[in-house]
Amino acid sequence: MIDVLRVLSKHAFFLWLSGFREACSLHRAFFFCKRSRKLAIRTGQCFILNGLIFLGSILLLNSVIKPILFSILPHDCRQLSSSVPCDFQRTLKLYAFLRSLLIEIFYVLWFYPLYLFSFIISSLWYNDIAQQAFLVMEDTSHAKEHPSGSSTSTTAFVDKREGFEGFVIGLAEQIYSVLLLIFFFIEVSLVGLLPYIGVPAKFILLSWMYSYYCFEYKWNLADFGCKERLELFHTNWAFFAGFGSPCALAIFFFSPLVSGGVMAILFPLFVLSATGTQERQLILSHGKMMGSREPVKIPVFYAVDILATWTLRHFFSATSHGKSDDKAH
Repeated sequence: MIDVLRVLSKHAFFLWLSGFREACSLHRAFFFCKRSRKLAIRTGQCFILNGLIFLGSILLLNSVIKPILFSILPHDCRQLSSSVPCDFQRTLKLYAFLRSLLIEIFYVLWFYPLYLFSFIISSLWYNDIAQQAFLVMEDTSHAKEHPSGSSTSTTAFVDKREGFEGFVIGLAEQIYSVLLLIFFFIEVSLVGLLPYIGVPAKFILLSWMYSYYCFEYKWNLADFGCKERLELFHTNWAFFAGFGSPCALAIFFFSPLVSGGVMAILFPLFVLSATGTQERQLILSHGKMMGSREPVKIPVFYAVDILATWTLRHFFSATSHGKSDDKAH
């Protein structure tokens, strides 16, 4: 029994280490950007929007605006004047209120709209980045298979689903993936509130969440079904925990607003790392260490999978009933 646990632990550790190493292969971004001009432009736009503008605004607030406000509206009565007694607490409270009000106005009129705009635009750009990287990978694989150049280069992504039924299936899978990540994020937030174990458990769950999110773009483009993804994820949880660890580590010690900006900058690089990762081949090569033993599965998304599936079925059931009622009338 001890020998079995030792082998399983060793296998899990090497899988985690392999995933961590793949996530840190950020140099792949240079390879992709060199092969695709559009990808290079999109990646640069993410850096400008989320790094220069968004994080730059936070730096401007903390380094320039707040010090100016504290000089104009001081928090210490000794800064007012040597002739002003230090019992003017009402004046200091008024200054504190005005400082908070002005900073809050700055957040409402600039930071929150910019954060929302950055989130929406970056999500669209991430999809473009993943698609262009996927095309580069396809072109590279075709070039290796046909070194003479006789094969036709892929110039546009073609969806493998055809017809109305394929459209419905694709739409259902997209909604399912969104629901899965939303419910899992709620689960992560709730687990983080637990005493003692909340922080380490939250880090592990965040690692899995970001790992799934990074690979999801590639799996969508490769027409890899949702159930197959979860089976791969649950069977090889250690690899994906390792891949997501640098993502979670990059934002774990920042405030929510700053961590959002940092992740928005780094996320395209992790998506490119995931696109360039041959995860199934790596997992198979590490699986030889296990011999004939079955890997230990951890149903990471079990609860949210049930909840997302139920929500999706309820949604489509309500939609079909609504259409039936309209026809009856």
